[in-house]
Amino acid sequence: MDNQLEAVAFVGDALAPFFLQDPAKEAAAAHFEAFSQLDAEAAASEWPFGDPAELKRGVRDMVEGLAGASAENLSWEFRRLFVGPEHKAAAPWGSVYTDHDGVIFGESALALAAWMRRQGIDRLSREGDPEDHIGLLLALMAWIARNRPELLDEFLRDHVLTWSSHYLNKLEQEARLPFYRGLAVVTRESLEGIQSERGIQVEHPRYFR
Repeated sequence: MDNQLEAVAFVGDALAPFFLQDPAKEAAAAHFEAFSQLDAEAAASEWPFGDPAELKRGVRDMVEGLAGASAENLSWEFRRLFVGPEHKAAAPWGSVYTDHDGVIFGESALALAAWMRRQGIDRLSREGDPEDHIGLLLALMAWIARNRPELLDEFLRDHVLTWSSHYLNKLEQEARLPFYRGLAVVTRESLEGIQSERGIQVEHPRYFR
């Protein structure tokens, strides 16, 4: 596994849990605690992809945001943005933005599920969630980088980069706590940086939200 693929896997592993795990749950505690202990300047300078100035801003917001908010407040924000039960301020599924009707399990989600079946890739946990959940996509990116690297560019080109920047811009705008604003910035910078370094050309769809 070459250094760039290791870096891609690192990014996926590092960021996916923040989109998938409620900060108030015991299972999430170690991951959030580890990030809160980072030196923001050093972490930003060592981050493998993205614009250094934007990464510095994003990592600082994440680290300081964890220091300045309780697990309960972070949990409320996590649910407001991603879970509901009612309106989700930054719904984490691609088809919400790319499908004309703005539904989960829309065309892009079905296309991803079909692609995974053709490639013999099993879905990752979160049973019942559409496969195009941003957190699942980051986790799957890490798995593909390690296990099926020949599929990485196709996966990113067709199923992630088509909507990720649009979504992460929205998340940055909608987030009320610095941690989730920073998460949006670091994730966007990471994915766009991977795209640039790997020379991936993406055709963007029309967005409906």
